[in-house]
Amino acid sequence: MILVVGAHGMLGTDLLALLGDRAIGVDVAEIDITSPESVLNFVGTLKPKVVINCAAYTDVDGCEGNIETAMSVNGEGVGYLAMACRDIGALLVQISTDYVFDGGKGSPYSEDDAPCPLSVYGESKLAGEMNASFCPEHLIIRAQWLYGLHGKNFVETMLKLGTEKSELTVVDDQIGSPTWTVDLARAIIALIDNGCRGTYHAANAEYCSWNGFAKAIFEEAGLEVVVKPMTTTALNRPARRPHCSTLDCTKLAGDTGFIAQPWRSALRDYLKLRPVHTP
Repeated sequence: MILVVGAHGMLGTDLLALLGDRAIGVDVAEIDITSPESVLNFVGTLKPKVVINCAAYTDVDGCEGNIETAMSVNGEGVGYLAMACRDIGALLVQISTDYVFDGGKGSPYSEDDAPCPLSVYGESKLAGEMNASFCPEHLIIRAQWLYGLHGKNFVETMLKLGTEKSELTVVDDQIGSPTWTVDLARAIIALIDNGCRGTYHAANAEYCSWNGFAKAIFEEAGLEVVVKPMTTTALNRPARRPHCSTLDCTKLAGDTGFIAQPWRSALRDYLKLRPVHTP
């Protein structure tokens, strides 16, 4: 049996839908990953074969002013899950991020590249990776730029703004792969079913800037919105972001045979499923 922690979020919801009766989901009402007692009691009683941790504090700018919370949820909480999984011989699957890199490499990052986070969020997720590795059976999956039907995300923000404004300014000097949570869930399941262990990168294929992503969203949705460029420096957000944190997913494809579709076709699939009444 597979236990999905953080089951009410974008990724957790899609994972449960794809896993069907192979999994059960829990969220903060059932388990508090920042409490060792809660984690050890829950996991120790249920005794799942696999624990997928989708729970995280993902407010990148919010982490800068809430370091203790970020480290507690993204770092220490993963350690408690690792201890619980180790005790029962379960596999721990930890979802991580491209923000563990500084974005200065100039080419896609492989799993062997040394992490160098720029933000508290990135540091806390790297701490989670390190803690996950204390479980002998662990699988760390780095993803990026997630969007899905079951949570706030960039696509929905742009679509809402696109109905209110005819012109927007969006950052054009951050490069990555917009990744649909359904495709990420498929990659996670492929890794589990193929018995993979260690660290893997998983993202939709091909790359763009946030500016290019915004333009594609409006084009695919049939909205006429002018999208002007701006720099990350001009945006002046609390947390530093990597400028080019694209992920090399060759290892995923080689070990599982799973190749995620290009980000633009994934966006089209997402928009087809999206309720028309949603702003």
